[in-house]
Amino acid sequence: MNESRNIYDLTHDQLVDFLSELGEPKFRAQQVWNWLYTKYVTDFAEMRNLPKSLIEKLEANAVIHSATIASEEYSSDGQTKKVLFKLPDGQYIETVLMRYEKRRTLCISTQAGCAMGCVFCATGQMGFFRNLTVSEIVAQVLYFAHELALTEEHVTNIVMMGMGEPLHNYNNTLAAVDRLTDETGFNLGARKITISTVGLVPAIRRYADEQRQTPLAISLHAATDAERDKLIPINSRWPIADLMDACHYYIEKTGRRLTFEWALISGENDTIEQARALGNLLHGMLCHVNLIPLNPTAGFSGGPSSKERVDVFQAELSHYGVSSTVRVRRGIDIQAGCGQLRDRVVGNP
Repeated sequence: MNESRNIYDLTHDQLVDFLSELGEPKFRAQQVWNWLYTKYVTDFAEMRNLPKSLIEKLEANAVIHSATIASEEYSSDGQTKKVLFKLPDGQYIETVLMRYEKRRTLCISTQAGCAMGCVFCATGQMGFFRNLTVSEIVAQVLYFAHELALTEEHVTNIVMMGMGEPLHNYNNTLAAVDRLTDETGFNLGARKITISTVGLVPAIRRYADEQRQTPLAISLHAATDAERDKLIPINSRWPIADLMDACHYYIEKTGRRLTFEWALISGENDTIEQARALGNLLHGMLCHVNLIPLNPTAGFSGGPSSKERVDVFQAELSHYGVSSTVRVRRGIDIQAGCGQLRDRVVGNP
């Protein structure tokens, strides 16, 4: 073997084959798998029940972590940590750990940059560089799993709401989900992982057809095409009517509740008119709305809605029987919104 393999790219069966090529018996694969996904080791030398000869083969032919830490930020309340990883080809991605009373939630990236161009998003403002590999997605989780294990904590939830559009990197994103929910390894419940999409209609329908257990969140942010076109360019390709057809199809196929994400921008989409349009759009639908006062970015002039405007917006939704919660914003003092740390450290191209 001439080129080192990133071992996180391998399924269990592929790991068996890989070790077989190294002249090792099949049972070694489960040992390595356990060290990776239940012990979260970051160095082959830590795999203490492996013979030295196998460790040397692994060190010569594979890598575990290929990213390096470019920057770390901690919120003033100590509940949020953001890491900027530098990948071997010079790209950067961000991962955020958010501590709540009973949860340890990771917000992970699926792409370097993003092609969707949402105007209020720091990642959308920087453009698209490339999809992440399965190993690059999984490694973000295992990095923090290793760190949390040092204090006898563990990852309880994952949201794929970091840099990139997860369904634009469909195959690698879902392969990473399969890896993280594998009962013989990391074993996180599928319903503890949420995938967020800005509204790629064909991918939503494919996702529904596959009967995935991982919840789906739709970044809606506007209830009329005139307003959504200004915020989310992809709306011109799949307008709200097409998106809602796909959402109804998803609910019909899976029986699962959808979440709609709504970043409240003062004077833009927090008006009573938008609240009523949203209420009419979602009335009677099996769904829930996450209201999120905007996390400001340098490339967008809009600001977060006031508590008074948020309260009025939420009250109007309740008149239509639409349930909603106001998400607690985390990491504002460290610019924990996706793409913001990369933008500050690296700058936009």
